Amino acid sequence: MIYERPYVLSIAGFDPSGGAGLIADSKTMEALKCVGLAVCTANTVQNDVSFKACYWTELSIMLDQIALLFERFPIGFVKIGIVENWLVLDTLLTDLLLHQPNLKIILDPVLSASASYLFHADDSSDEMEFLDKVLEKTYLITPNFEEIQGLYAAKNIEETIAHISSKTHLLLKGGHREDSLGKDVLYHRNGSVVEMLPEKGNYTEKHGSGCVLSSAITCYLSLGFSLENSCVQGKRYTEKVLSSTTNLLAYHG
Repeated sequence: MIYERPYVLSIAGFDPSGGAGLIADSKTMEALKCVGLAVCTANTVQNDVSFKACYWTELSIMLDQIALLFERFPIGFVKIGIVENWLVLDTLLTDLLLHQPNLKIILDPVLSASASYLFHADDSSDEMEFLDKVLEKTYLITPNFEEIQGLYAAKNIEETIAHISSKTHLLLKGGHREDSLGKDVLYHRNGSVVEMLPEKGNYTEKHGSGCVLSSAITCYLSLGFSLENSCVQGKRYTEKVLSSTTNLLAYHG
C-alpha cells in the first residue's frame, strides 16, 4: 500500500548558510518523510557565526502565499520561526486558523539569533498584549531557557511557565540550562509534566538546532505520534544532528 506523505508548512526566515530557518526545516522534513512547504518571513544576511541584517517580508505577501498553499494542499501542521513582532504573528495565526480551524501550530519563539541579534528588541507594550492571544492560538511553544525569560519581563520563570502552560502546551528546551544540561521539560495544558533526558552522545553545538527540533516535532505530530512521543522523537532526531559533524553546520538524514 502506498501512503502519501503529510504536508507540513514552515513559516520562518531564510538563512543563506542553511543551518537555520526554512532550509533547516526543509532538510528536517525531507529526512522525516514529510512534504515541506514554506513561507518566508524574513531575508537575513548571515552565516553560521555572524548575523548582519534582517529584511522582513511584507505581511500581504505572506498572506497571499498562505492562501494559495491551503487552496492546493491539505495542511494540518505548521511550524513558525522568526516573525517581525507579536502583532504580525497574531495576524498570521488568525489567518491560518481561518483556512484550517483544526490546524496544529508549533511556535519556536526565536527572539534573537545565536549571534546576539535581537528580533523583538523594539516590541512595544501595545504589541506585547498580543502575546497571550498568540499562545491561545498555538498547539505547542518551544522556547529555551533564555527565550522563556524574555517573554514576560514582569514574571519570574516559574510564573511564566505556569502562565504559558495555562494557555498552550510548553516544551522548555534544556540546551541553555545551568543545571541538568540538555534536559527538556514538557508542560501539558492539563497540568502534567514530563521530563526528557538526553541520551549519551558526542554532541557539539549546531547553528539552528532549535529550528531542527521544532520542525522535527511538527513532522512527528503530522505522522500521527502523540505530543509526548513527538517531543521525544524530535529530541532524538536533533541529537543525531548534533552528533553528525564537529562544526556548526549539521548533516541531515
